[in-house]
Amino acid sequence: MPDFRILSDDDPQFSIALKKLAGRGDTDLERVEPLVREILRDVKARGDEGLKSWIEKYEARRPTELLVRDYGGKAALESLAPELRAALELANERIRTYHEAQAKQQKSFEYTTGGITLASRVTPVRRVGIYAPGGKASYPSSVLMCAVPARVAGVDEIYLASPDTSVEVRAACYLAGVTALIEAGGAQAIAAMAYGTESIPACDKIVGPGNIYVAAAKRLVFGQVDIDSIAGPSEILVLADDSADPVVVAADLLSQAEHDEDAYPLLVTTSERVARETALEIQAQVDALPEFDGKGRKRRAIAAESVKRNGLGLVVSSLDALVQIANQLAAEHVSLQLEDAAQVAARVTYAGALFVGHFTPEAAGDYLAGPSHVLPTGGAARYGSPLGVYDFVSRSSLISYQLEALREQAGAIVALARAEGLEAHARAVLVRTDTKKA
Repeated sequence: MPDFRILSDDDPQFSIALKKLAGRGDTDLERVEPLVREILRDVKARGDEGLKSWIEKYEARRPTELLVRDYGGKAALESLAPELRAALELANERIRTYHEAQAKQQKSFEYTTGGITLASRVTPVRRVGIYAPGGKASYPSSVLMCAVPARVAGVDEIYLASPDTSVEVRAACYLAGVTALIEAGGAQAIAAMAYGTESIPACDKIVGPGNIYVAAAKRLVFGQVDIDSIAGPSEILVLADDSADPVVVAADLLSQAEHDEDAYPLLVTTSERVARETALEIQAQVDALPEFDGKGRKRRAIAAESVKRNGLGLVVSSLDALVQIANQLAAEHVSLQLEDAAQVAARVTYAGALFVGHFTPEAAGDYLAGPSHVLPTGGAARYGSPLGVYDFVSRSSLISYQLEALREQAGAIVALARAEGLEAHARAVLVRTDTKKA
């Protein structure tokens, strides 16, 4: 029997499983926080030497140069097979085009009314640190998805930290305009980017996904620097009706299951047949996956374990119930394999990214479509957004009063200040005007 479980909405376990899924964002960061705090404190205190010691302990290497500006990106790009180079260049172009359109919405503005000039000024963040995970896979796509929006926003310095600066990663860095590589991974890399060392300038913002140690480190340094989010395991929610092809549904579910053993391959469908056939197809496709990738890293076992731990198909009686569950789960990736996919997409209000229609694979969004694939996970799409140009700017409010405008509003300002018991606020207005002093 396949490991992919199926529950119908008349099953007593249905509501229990749904409630558990809704709470999947409760990560066990506390388990690793003591070690992460130790790493952060040590790197902050000892700088380069502290960083090198943790790299040596957890990455089995001791780099001679921690910040590498001449990282050979152009040579790396030129060394790639023509097909891969063309694919990276196309992805870079499409991601840049999308975010250039997004940047047009991130403009400063100013207006004057009644002697008061008000403005909002948009300024690029000065220095950004990007984390690109390694270990189970190498992600040049994540480099593009993080660095290109930052560059489009106008960020001057972009540093990339990764435990695996492969030739593909360095090529992506070159295309995206990464300034330098930080030769570190894990929580120690986050510490270096947050606090700075003798070799590495402190960053103003850190973005990019990583493992539980990276997530815990990002949460702990927030406030010292800004972060994008606390990324959890990858997830996909396929919404399907009887028009869906179980072969395609299974393929999309496994495209996320192969990321990590803790990934969530989820299906909500109005068709019991689709659910049943998808479960069988998942098993067949898992068995057909390669045991290892070209670099000797596990693939089949990771996907199989993800399905076993978190794979679930929910069969519901109506399209309304399907939409309700989609909004409740607020998933990272939502694939709509439905007869009226566009109509249903308009009703799915909480999702990191929606993939609309039978011919829109989630993999297109991971690599080539254009929007960043760095998305809120664990239900955070209820309030979070995909990484974008807006993440790499700061906004300042500008306020300028003419005297007559201040006199006109002085009474109201003073009344509000005194209602809050803040007399100095009131007097700061009164000393500027001819209004009767207190």
